Amino acid sequence: MIRKPLALALILAALPAAAMAQHCGSLTLDVCPTPYDQTLSAAKDMLSWDQTSRVIGFRNDYRNYAGDVFRHGASTPLERAEKQLTDARYTLNGHTWNLQDYLKRENVSGMLVLKDGKVAWKYLAEGNTDTTLWTSRSVGKSVVSTLVGIAIQQGKIHSLNDLITVYEPELKGTAWDGVTLKQLIQHTSGVEWNEDYTDPQSHFARLTQCEAHPGAYACVRKIVTGLARQHPAGEQWSYSSGGAWLLGDILERATGMSLAAWLEQALWQPAGMAHDGVWHAYQQGKHDVGAHGFNATLEDWGRFGEFVARDGRLSNGKQLVPTGWFDQAASWTKALNSVSAAHPEGIYGYQWWNNAIPANAQNVQPTPQEGLRVAVGAGDLRPGDHGEPRGTPGDRPVVDLAAGGTFLQRSAVGSGADVQRHCPRAALTPRSLPLSRRGACRHSAPGVAAG
Repeated sequence: MIRKPLALALILAALPAAAMAQHCGSLTLDVCPTPYDQTLSAAKDMLSWDQTSRVIGFRNDYRNYAGDVFRHGASTPLERAEKQLTDARYTLNGHTWNLQDYLKRENVSGMLVLKDGKVAWKYLAEGNTDTTLWTSRSVGKSVVSTLVGIAIQQGKIHSLNDLITVYEPELKGTAWDGVTLKQLIQHTSGVEWNEDYTDPQSHFARLTQCEAHPGAYACVRKIVTGLARQHPAGEQWSYSSGGAWLLGDILERATGMSLAAWLEQALWQPAGMAHDGVWHAYQQGKHDVGAHGFNATLEDWGRFGEFVARDGRLSNGKQLVPTGWFDQAASWTKALNSVSAAHPEGIYGYQWWNNAIPANAQNVQPTPQEGLRVAVGAGDLRPGDHGEPRGTPGDRPVVDLAAGGTFLQRSAVGSGADVQRHCPRAALTPRSLPLSRRGACRHSAPGVAAG
């Protein structure tokens, strides 16, 4: 089996706080997240938040919106690695920057590097703590993708080749009629969707306004089910939070549970996560948001990364997803718009991004030839990116991290795109793109030592 390190691009920007109590505002959690910001960023203005508002908004997502709690079970603290990451460098056009330069440039508010499941380096900023619940933004899509794999393994979903109308027959006669689950999860449904974060009339902006008012589920469902067909299914790739929302809704139909309840039962407790988390709910106890809105602590994101790095196996060896699921997730679609000179193999899989160093990158170290060809990322880009990589290959410096393992970054840049990298048995080289946060793994990291 070909192992494909998976990079989980997280969309975070800051973290929440509260008194250490069981009752945390409207929710009951194992520990109330800290810090606890007294004044929240206005949810209706999310797409135009400034940097400070993003930090407050992204760590208080669980307070800004209604949410469903997913409970943790028995857990084991993450151990400290014997050798710690001491430095990292990235090079562009002959100029080299160090780790501190990187943290400042990326506005990193949290970063975790695991080596063989142990903490090789952890960094928290902006007042964030180990209890902060940071919102995923679109990395929630990758969590949903993983939960779909578990549902297939347990027989809740028969096959990705199923038509989506098998699970939501009321979509017959709409633009979604004839679309398969595989086309939906790869964003090749052919159904229209405008993801433009800068256009107040885009479908995504309208979805955001639905979320800021009562009746969010009915409002969003009306938008998504009323869309028109733009292309034949399977022919063109187009990033769609509307389609991702529908995938989450189908998963809830198939399992008979909200996303939070399915996550808790199928993954969060079996995988030994250490803290409760919260999933943005359109209808509490019934419907959570398939496109984003997943909130968890930094170390639990690291534990999720380790689960992905183990190809969906628990620490005791139990397989939760079909064998080869994450290889399939990283089998990039070759549909039109997915393939480019930078990524001739394709850019998108099962709601995971291909974050290999662009094939046409110049004046960067490591080079495309040195870098691992198949790394994966997930998550939103900055406003204006429309869900696609932005900037030219020459704009993309590279970071070399010798610690290897799982890398999780939280940054308050743009829409808060954060990056989690899964590079088992390999050194890590997340790329620091100035406009969209991406990354890659490679088998050697020259000139960098851990410890």
